[in-house]
Amino acid sequence: MFRDKRVIVVMPAYNAAATLRCTHQEVLSQEDIVDEVIVVDDAGSDDTAAIAATLPKTVAVRHRRNLGYGGNQKTCYHLALQRGADIVIMVHPDFQYTPMLIPAMASLIANGVYECVLGSRILGGKALAGGMPVWKYIANRALTWTENLLLGAALSEYHTGYRAFSRELLEKIPFDRNSNDFVFDNQILAQIHWQGYTIAEVTCPTKYFKEASSINFSRSCTYGLGCLATGLHFRMARWGLADDHLFRPTEPGGGAAGLASSVREKSQIHLELETIRQ
Repeated sequence: MFRDKRVIVVMPAYNAAATLRCTHQEVLSQEDIVDEVIVVDDAGSDDTAAIAATLPKTVAVRHRRNLGYGGNQKTCYHLALQRGADIVIMVHPDFQYTPMLIPAMASLIANGVYECVLGSRILGGKALAGGMPVWKYIANRALTWTENLLLGAALSEYHTGYRAFSRELLEKIPFDRNSNDFVFDNQILAQIHWQGYTIAEVTCPTKYFKEASSINFSRSCTYGLGCLATGLHFRMARWGLADDHLFRPTEPGGGAAGLASSVREKSQIHLELETIRQ
């Protein structure tokens, strides 16, 4: 517990056997504020799920089929909420992002300062020194500038995989409507901004190495186009020229179509899960 808040770290995993143990060890070393870790293996081909089942304070589950990075996050967040999380922090199990920032990110949420915190690779100015490929850095800066313009925001980057959310925020944001692919990351930030929340950022050093997961150039292009489409959709919806279903929350007791869709999504996730250990 941290300030009477239950903190759960979620790890959306895919073939992360080589780095899962060291990431997990550093997560649990952070001042004993992490109550539980959830590892969701997205039907990978290595021993990720088996390793996760041996780790302390860990719920290990596996998708029976690959649902994609966004689909994996949906499972992570639903499980964390079901298990009573007040603060949910996503840490990639590939050890690219340091878990040492967990106390700082949790503190900003637990103290009621922010509802969402991102670990930014850009703020500290060391992304290239940490090994980020030059083409990815340039794409990151160009996409971020464009998205800030379209969303009316001022984030240093939209593409980090290190994120913390309050329970209240995750319960309000309609993330089940998002893509199951990588653009999920972008869509959820647009949804948060749509609802008027301020997103905090903390400087995050990162490491790029062989075992660290990274999408290839082709998938990166698809992701980039998806980010631009999300930004354009957001702006058009703000102007009343496009449907805002992706962004608006399902109102309590209303929005039958949106609620039914959410229930179907959660039911499908449940059917696709194989519990390894709780």
